Amino acid sequence: MGLEGDDRTMEKVATFAKVLEAADELPLEDQESLAEILHRRVIERRRGELAREALEARQEYEQGGCRPIKVDDLMSEILA
Repeated sequence: MGLEGDDRTMEKVATFAKVLEAADELPLEDQESLAEILHRRVIERRRGELAREALEARQEYEQGGCRPIKVDDLMSEILA
């Protein structure tokens, strides 16, 4: 399995390099548009991850997996 993982990693690196080379060949305006599109996609992806984490936290709380705590008590635990 280790070699298969290494092969996939190398393929991803090669693909990434090809994408960068292709982007370099685009006119500057298209490069800027590409950068904006990628930036928006990253934001949407992170937003989705945050929403999933919030849902998981809510479910954990509803199932009794965590307890309410006062801010002062939480800070004491963190700083201890």
